[in-house]
Amino acid sequence: MDLKPRPGDRVRALHRWYVAVWVLFGLCPPAIAVHDRPAATLYPALALLAALALFHALVRVTGPYAFLCALTLGVGGMSFLLGGGAAMFIVSLPLFWIHSRSPRHAVAFIGVAAALTLAGTVRRGGEELSGNAVFTLIGAAAGILLGLWMHRVLEQRDERARRLAGELASTQRELAEAYQRQGAAEERERLAREIHDTLAQGFASIVVLAEAARTDPAKLVSIERTARENLAEARALVGSAPSQAGGMPRADRTIARTLRRTLDRFAEDTGIALHAELPDVRCDQPARIALLRCTQESLANVRKHAAAGTVGVVLTRHPHGIELEITDDGRGFAVGEARGFGLDGMRRRLAELGGELTVTSSPGEGTRVLALIPADPE
Repeated sequence: MDLKPRPGDRVRALHRWYVAVWVLFGLCPPAIAVHDRPAATLYPALALLAALALFHALVRVTGPYAFLCALTLGVGGMSFLLGGGAAMFIVSLPLFWIHSRSPRHAVAFIGVAAALTLAGTVRRGGEELSGNAVFTLIGAAAGILLGLWMHRVLEQRDERARRLAGELASTQRELAEAYQRQGAAEERERLAREIHDTLAQGFASIVVLAEAARTDPAKLVSIERTARENLAEARALVGSAPSQAGGMPRADRTIARTLRRTLDRFAEDTGIALHAELPDVRCDQPARIALLRCTQESLANVRKHAAAGTVGVVLTRHPHGIELEITDDGRGFAVGEARGFGLDGMRRRLAELGGELTVTSSPGEGTRVLALIPADPE
């Protein structure tokens, strides 16, 4: 629950406090002043004060301008009855600004009220009345100037608030557009990575097998099988079902079986000797997909670039996570100079799961790829 007071609540509280001040110092003193006056002054004064209090209480019903008219006449009437009303007039000045719709109307009401107060004051001559008149004029001038200044301050505040609201709305629109662009870019990157890790590699395998089929017709079976798997991958991508990619059923929670199928296919298609240690490691679906993609990409790099005679794959479960190590005895490469979508894609895929990829290689020394995924909380 938000317990912080809002600006509107503070303004209403100030209005309530001012009404209490107006009743205490604006209405009560004249009521006390007339208690020993003759009935011709006492009863009209009390009736006038009661009418002012009633009009203020019903201001939401009668409207602000009816109250302001009553206030103007009431201040002037009390001045006529008491022979001076500078104090009541000055205490009532904020009400003219609170209930007026514009500064021009507030100034007009204050001017009429000041004129009526002066008229009531000049009915009696003397020094005391001169002081009342001076205070009335000073109060009117100060009330008008202070009210105009406050109105200007509030206008500037409202203008700043409108400008800030406009800037905030514009920033929110720009932020939403940026999120949309970022989401579209991330989706394009995801699709590009999936296509590279699945369809592109499958098509590359088909090309290699097709070339081998010129001399070995038995490779046609592998071509058909790879084409069917690529078709399944394409359907999974179109259907936004990456969890089914790579021939990995949702119910199969062990990665070893899926990796074994991939490795057997690789050994069959390439003839490269392969040594694998694949214990029954259980992990969640995103981790299985990431490990499978890293294996597929590493084997594709071995097929295309390494000219290796032997490949080793070791899957290990540690307390801190799952490690997949893929090594080959091929020609190797300079890791710092390597550029390619495959390695970057593996790094990003593992980073999304909080893991990391380490590639160790040098020309003529083979290659070691180590993928680490943090432990599954289950």
